[in-house]
Amino acid sequence: MNNQFTNNLINSTSPYLLQHAHNPVNWQPWSNELIEKAKNDNKLILVSIGYAACHWCHVMEHESFEDLEVANLMNTNFICVKVDREERPDVDHYYMTAVQLMQQRGGWPLNIIALPDGRPIWGGTYFAKDSWMKSILTVADFYKQNKKQTEEYAENLQNGIKQISLTSEVEEIISADSKLLQNGVNGWKSRFDMKDGGSSGAPKFPMPVNLEFLLYYGLMRSDDKSLEFVNTTLEKMSRGGIYDQIGGGFARYSVDDKWKVPHFEKMLYDNGQLLSIYSKGFQQFKNEEFKRVAYETADFIERELMDKSGAFYSSLDADSEGEEGKFYVWNITELKDILKDDFELFSHYFNINQKGFWEHNNYILLRDDSDERFSQKYNLTLEKLQEKVLMWKRTLLKERTKRIRPGLDDKTLTSWNAIVITGLTDAYKAFGDDRFLDLAQKNASFLCKNVMQSSGKLFHNWKNGKASIDGFLEDYALLINASLSLFEVTGDMQWLNIATKLTDFTFTNFYDETSELFYFAENNEKSVVTNHFQKEDNVLPASNSVMANNLHRLYLILGRPNYLVVAKKMLQHITFNFAKYPMAHANWGTLILKITEPYFEVAITGKNAQHIFCEMQDSFQPHILWAFTKIKSDVSILKDRFVSDKNLIYVCENGFCQLPVEKVQKAKDLVNVAKYK
Repeated sequence: MNNQFTNNLINSTSPYLLQHAHNPVNWQPWSNELIEKAKNDNKLILVSIGYAACHWCHVMEHESFEDLEVANLMNTNFICVKVDREERPDVDHYYMTAVQLMQQRGGWPLNIIALPDGRPIWGGTYFAKDSWMKSILTVADFYKQNKKQTEEYAENLQNGIKQISLTSEVEEIISADSKLLQNGVNGWKSRFDMKDGGSSGAPKFPMPVNLEFLLYYGLMRSDDKSLEFVNTTLEKMSRGGIYDQIGGGFARYSVDDKWKVPHFEKMLYDNGQLLSIYSKGFQQFKNEEFKRVAYETADFIERELMDKSGAFYSSLDADSEGEEGKFYVWNITELKDILKDDFELFSHYFNINQKGFWEHNNYILLRDDSDERFSQKYNLTLEKLQEKVLMWKRTLLKERTKRIRPGLDDKTLTSWNAIVITGLTDAYKAFGDDRFLDLAQKNASFLCKNVMQSSGKLFHNWKNGKASIDGFLEDYALLINASLSLFEVTGDMQWLNIATKLTDFTFTNFYDETSELFYFAENNEKSVVTNHFQKEDNVLPASNSVMANNLHRLYLILGRPNYLVVAKKMLQHITFNFAKYPMAHANWGTLILKITEPYFEVAITGKNAQHIFCEMQDSFQPHILWAFTKIKSDVSILKDRFVSDKNLIYVCENGFCQLPVEKVQKAKDLVNVAKYK
């Protein structure tokens, strides 16, 4: 293919940047050296941020960035910079904060004009072509005529960014106690959609961080409404169009309030977290539907987002052949042709009717009932129905392979891969299937070999055999969490050693002793963008909340009380806001539950220790930290507890241990949370 234009993005590894490598816009990749050039040339910088699976990013590219008239205007007035927000979450956060301070709505594509030194002066999200040209020319002209005024505005905005990003003073010391949790959840319940799950209204996002906290809270507090809400949400999502009924895996969100019409992009981080919550949901509710979803989601990740090396790719685009969702939807003619005599039953099962109708004579597959209710309604045995459903899925999945696939973002991000490792270990605990553990260890081994240095330093990104971009706190925190999860389910010391090394590196390079929080990026005086403390949980848990939970876990495993002290001091930064905004601090809420509710350490020793561990995973038990060993161990939680000819189970709480027992049921009785309600 002959391309008329090629810019400096051509040497990038990011699929998003490569998508723009043949735009007539003279795009440059982000770098501190580029900022120095802009300062020397005294030229404004135009920064455009997006990601490969972003639908409106593609729209703006086609309308504006591929247009010669627009490109000439941009190239004349600006140094133009393209940023993949997934590669550079630090840059994205800096400019997103600026746009929000300008009282603009945040989102992607995110477009900013900055002074030659990188400080923002104007920004917004998607612009149609004419509006884009008019806006950027107005800003360029204003800067030429009002440099002093523009400089003052940039300075004020920069101060605002610093205040938001680096605020470290605790507004008011409020105890992280049971009352705080209860007040927060009680207020939150007004937002529960008890009919369809998720938050009331549209669009609907899965928000697995919130679901995990509410499942834990509901169990510990015997809060039936919270448990019902989680159960309903998991059930409705798994039956909606947001879930790929044929191939497994979840889309980013649904545009409606019924989980029907997805924004069809599929992200690795969503599916890794949803693998966790459906596995835990199965343990709690014993719903076979949740088990099926967990297996099918793992199938999707392995089939469509896994490199032969063991690395996981980042995402699948919403679009194929220039149309959103084309890869996933079906029309009646092709379904009748493929399914023949089974079409009528299939159409009832998957709503090939007005309910499932979308647009352009296409249908989104979605379900109304459990298989049990459907089989009764249509006078089928459950076994016969499930045989048919499996056959339909295999047939249509095979048929779908003939279509042009959505674009694949094949970069590997350390943090997102770590999320999947944790999801796979949770699935292993729930189902006892070695397949999940094998996948988790293969990916973890890949990360250790390819993105981790002997010092404990991590890289954020890997592509085509090359690691790049210094790791962010999310990479360290999530990989520590994943490594501890692997240690928990394998007893293998290499994973605990990795977690310890990464923690040491994080304290040395990210910890701020004044605030007692961790910076998002390594301390670097030369960085153009303002560093920040990531404290609010969102679609992903905040890296500081993950780190605080890690420290609580390591305190119990390694016997390091100072880790607990740090974790509790970190909590003080969010307790003031927890009651008002619990949904933005849900993973912190998980830590509060561990500190305020009964929480146990179960240490198992002996040659059958792993078997006993697996036998005890028959229910959802977020109130237990597990450790086991088949040999003598010097790890604090296991030290001096191994007896060569016995299998012993030690149940401890806050370091105080009961006498060891040998029977699984006796150990279960000691950690039965119902006794404490």
